[in-house]
This record gives sequence, C-alpha cells and structure tokens, in this order.
Amino acid sequence: MRESWRWFGPNDPVTINDIRQTGATDIVSALHDVPIGEVWTVEAIAQHKALIESCEPDQSPLRWTVVESIPVHESIKLGTSEASQYTRNWIQSMENLARFDIRTICYNFMPVIDWTRTDLNHRLPSGAYALRFDQQKFAAFDLFILQRAGAEDDYSIEEREAARQAFEAMSEEDRQVLTRNIIAGLPGRMTDSYSIDDFRQALAQYQAVDASVLRENLLGFLAEVVPVAERLNVKLAIHPDDPPRDMFGLPRIICTADDVAQLFELQPSRSNGITLCVGTYGSRPDNDLPAMAHRFGERIHFAHLRGVLRDRDEQRSFVEASHLDSDIDMVEVIRALLHEERRRTRSGDSDNPIYIRPDHGHLMLDDIGKAVNPGYSSIGRLKGLAEIRGVVRALSHS
Repeated sequence: MRESWRWFGPNDPVTINDIRQTGATDIVSALHDVPIGEVWTVEAIAQHKALIESCEPDQSPLRWTVVESIPVHESIKLGTSEASQYTRNWIQSMENLARFDIRTICYNFMPVIDWTRTDLNHRLPSGAYALRFDQQKFAAFDLFILQRAGAEDDYSIEEREAARQAFEAMSEEDRQVLTRNIIAGLPGRMTDSYSIDDFRQALAQYQAVDASVLRENLLGFLAEVVPVAERLNVKLAIHPDDPPRDMFGLPRIICTADDVAQLFELQPSRSNGITLCVGTYGSRPDNDLPAMAHRFGERIHFAHLRGVLRDRDEQRSFVEASHLDSDIDMVEVIRALLHEERRRTRSGDSDNPIYIRPDHGHLMLDDIGKAVNPGYSSIGRLKGLAEIRGVVRALSHS
C-alpha cells in the first residue's frame, strides 16, 4: 500500500516540506481554484505537479498520484441538457491528468452539499478537538434556520421537539456558526458555497429527483467516463455520501454495502471502483467495514483510514475518533487491504496499488490556536499515520 497525504495547494497551512517529514510518499491533491465544471488544463496540472514534486537532490521525493477530486457538476447529477458538455469537460480533465501519469481519481455524487459536520471544534476529554456531527443540531438547522418546506415530514414529533430545544439553547452566534459549517463548505468540498436563499433554490431543483433518478444519472455519467478511463488505465474511486443517508430531502445513493454492490453490478468495469472511506461508511451501524474491505477488495483503489464513535442513544450522531479507537475494527480493515494487496501481487497486478491516507485528525498540541483546515491539521494526521503504519508493519511481519 502507498502512504499518501492530502494537500490543498499553496494556501494549505501544512506545506509540502512539512509533508515530506511525515514519511508519506504520495500526495493527494486537486486544482481547487478551477471553477466547478471547467476543464483542468495541461498547463494548470503541470504547474501544480511541479509545486508538489520539485525538490532538492538531497530531499525525499513526493509524487502527485491521487486526485481528490474532480468535481462533478450539478447539471450531471440533475441530468439537465448541459450534462453532456460538463461530462466532456470532466473527461478532458481526466485525459489531461493521465498525460502526467496521475491515474487514481476520487470523486463523489452528492447533490447540492458535500461532506457535512455540525461542529468543527468539539472538545474531547483529552483537551484535543475533533469534528462532530450532531443530529439534533442538524435537525434544528433544517427545521428552524433553513425552514425547509416539508422538513417536518422527515422528523418524528420527538425529534422535532428535541431540535426545537437545541435551537432555543443556541445563541445567535451559535446559529450563524452552525449555518456556515453546514452550507458554506468544508475543506475539499466539490460543491459551491451557498447563502441561505441560494441553498433553498439549489434544493428546489431536486424536487423531481429521487434515488432512482439520481442513480440513473450517475450510471449515465459513468457510461461515458468509464470507457475512457479503461483506455487510459485510470482508476475511478467514488467516495461515499457523508454522512451516508438522505439529507434535506435529497437522495444519497452511495451509503451502504448494497449500494456499492449495485453500482458494480450495473457498471462492472474494474476501472469503476471505490474510495473505502472507513469513517464515512462506519458512521452507519449497518456497514461492516472489515467485511466490505474483503468483499470489494479488488475494486478498492483508495482508502481513507479513520474511524468514528457513534452516540449510544442517537446513532446518527458521531464524533471523529482516534484512528485506532473507534466503532470500526481498523486492524481487521487493514488486514483485509493487505490481503488484497498480496492477491494483486500474485496475479501480476502489483502496478495497481491501494493508496491509503490518514483521513482527518484531531486538532492537538501546537496546532491548537493555529490557522488550520478543519480536520486537516498536521499533528493529528501525523499521529493517525503513525498508528496506521504500525498496524501495517506488524501485520506484514506476521
């Protein structure tokens, strides 16, 4: 497996030279300054690649090998008349990346919003800080801040009352922070930042789009993209919806093992694979991550190794845990990935590595008080990478 590290570009507080010290060999990055739907040009890719890979002769080299992510334009998800043009642009970006031997592409198909948390600085008993998703706060936003039409139908009487109490307990500043956290976007998002009014309008576009329509639009997109990916030896790695369930009345279609199995059945190409985001899938109690790692091993092109702790009384709420101390048996997940790696070597497919990275990390030690991207501070991720590396080393020797 190849150890990688996510880098958000020149404005990332964690620099390339910082990353070099972690021992990671591969960089996961994207052209975040290119507007969603536009082509990633050869010139822009070359410039970004040079920022990552240029180093002095006595420095450890880094390679940009994984893209996270080329955004999928909303028109593709909606299946509008503009979808074909934006799909062609996506394909052109993929072709341009392949010219530079960048052949693993993570993407997602979440409508309107990307990955979502309610709390970006949840204090842990250790004194470190973690990302958290609180279902009551989310419902309070949906019902009483956004005031989404029809939202009441998505919650029970008890849930609505709990959300009302949570809303009333918030200060005005708390409500503004919650709104920013949910709709202004988090690091690496592939959707636009919204105002409340813009957000309502974006949701309204999906009134006639249910899960079956969204899935058909994904399959239509892949029908055009996958043949080109096969020709280029590019591996597509869809990221699960985060959190993995319907939200704001929007369908989400990559949430469970059954969703993944259906995707592979309908689009069986080995270029059509997944990002095994352990924390995202693991925030649902019905997802067995070691079993998923074994079942879908040959289609795992990329893995985010982190875990979550779900609330005992409200399983939709969770906090991002230490990488080895969560509801997920991370050791067994890594064992399954190593098993798949050995299978590829035996079958002559060793040139198709599984890229792994520590996903998110606690804000801790000297990073507290610094300007950081939520979830992407350096020390917490370095701790996670060290823990993962230790498990890999121990299992490999055994």
